[in-house]
Amino acid sequence: MTALPDWLDPLYEAAEMRAADEWAIEEQGVPQDDLMERAALGLARVTAAAAGNGPIRIVAGKGNNGGDGRVAARLLAEDGREVELIDGTEAFDPERLSGSGAVVDALLGTGFEGAPREPVASAIWAINRQDAPVVACDVPSGVNASSGEVEAEAVRATVTATFHGSKVGLYVEPGKGHAGSVEVVEIGIPRGAPAPAVAGLISERVLDLYPRRPRSGSKFDSGVVVVVGGSAGLTGAPTMTARSAQRAGAGYVQVAVPAPVQQAVDLRLLEQMSRGLPDDEGFHSPAGVADVEEMAERAGAVVLGPGLGRAEGAQEFARGVAVAVEAPLLVDADGLNAHAGALELFRERDAATVLTPHEAELGRLLELDAEEVAAHRLQHAREAAELSGAVVLLKGDDTIVATPGGAVAISAGGSPALATAGTGDVLSGLIGALLAKRMDPFEAAALGALAHVLAARAAAERLGADHVMAGDVIEALPYGLTPRGARQR
Repeated sequence: MTALPDWLDPLYEAAEMRAADEWAIEEQGVPQDDLMERAALGLARVTAAAAGNGPIRIVAGKGNNGGDGRVAARLLAEDGREVELIDGTEAFDPERLSGSGAVVDALLGTGFEGAPREPVASAIWAINRQDAPVVACDVPSGVNASSGEVEAEAVRATVTATFHGSKVGLYVEPGKGHAGSVEVVEIGIPRGAPAPAVAGLISERVLDLYPRRPRSGSKFDSGVVVVVGGSAGLTGAPTMTARSAQRAGAGYVQVAVPAPVQQAVDLRLLEQMSRGLPDDEGFHSPAGVADVEEMAERAGAVVLGPGLGRAEGAQEFARGVAVAVEAPLLVDADGLNAHAGALELFRERDAATVLTPHEAELGRLLELDAEEVAAHRLQHAREAAELSGAVVLLKGDDTIVATPGGAVAISAGGSPALATAGTGDVLSGLIGALLAKRMDPFEAAALGALAHVLAARAAAERLGADHVMAGDVIEALPYGLTPRGARQR
């Protein structure tokens, strides 16, 4: 696999972290004890900062994590802290954790997979049921470092001191919800160590890729977006998508809706154009595929699905459009539901395709329960990308952008302001505009995911997160699309 793009901050899988350790020890001659001493020193520092009044109790297992915990216990004691070391590989009374100033989880390491076994499982149970801050050593015990999967109870940390570099599982749910804040501890692995090649966090450096409008050129040069959706009672979604696309920089936006709802759409639009298509009682008809194909001939991107509805004819229409359109395509909402159990149909396309499901939609695409997707988010996002040949953006606080056989981009965090109707349509229009500006689909999806969050945070700062509506996020998109350095000037 090629190196990660430079706008991703690398995240380690367990095997990649193991390779970096082995390289340092075997090829660079760094003593393993030195690595452990530095790791323990960082763990002790993070623990001391988190601890309240009371003894620090370190629950240690076997292997390197247990070793780190034991050395940290010595260092904290040398610093004058009251420390109790508890062997987590033997049964102990949970009351031993009562009154702690902090509890350190040093039970299981980055190589852990599956469900913890006894007596470690009981130690995890005890850690989670005491009141002191919890510091996880490298990765919370019970969390898969490579995927974020949690098969049984896992430690819920206040802070995770992770060594050398962050791990994938600390940023993917459900593991992300167990990690607390994450602090990276440098342990002395020299520069030049094998680097992660699978996944990374989306950084604000991706905003530098945003294509600015040239001084000369027409509205068509800025990107043409066709939004296909809408139906009786569902006219807000396509209009929201269209407004978002234009606010994100598209020069010309058209909205294709069933003819009976065109007037309602026109009342909501000012800068965008609409076109009425053949309908079936207010829903799209398969007869409209040819019209969309014609509209798409001059489009830089087509957004399919917002407000489409689930009428049988509308679903057939969506499948026809997905195959017929030769422009880059973003599919969301009921455009995705039309392809339930049939992701392979997207492989019939030659142009770029981006799919933007939430967990329930991805479950329908893969014919799985939403709960199964939630438990294995990274696995199923990658699976959908492989089956469809498309870039798949799985929405969430840990939004995942997966490419077929390639890199995975992960959002460092979302915003509660996005938990309101219509914000998914805003994201669709935003990424549609980026595709229309001829951006690479992986870059467009990752940039769109970050800009969407930054815009939501800006709107929340002005209005309060509980009061943000999708339209407020649209208005804040210019802020979200501006690199940090330019925002501060």
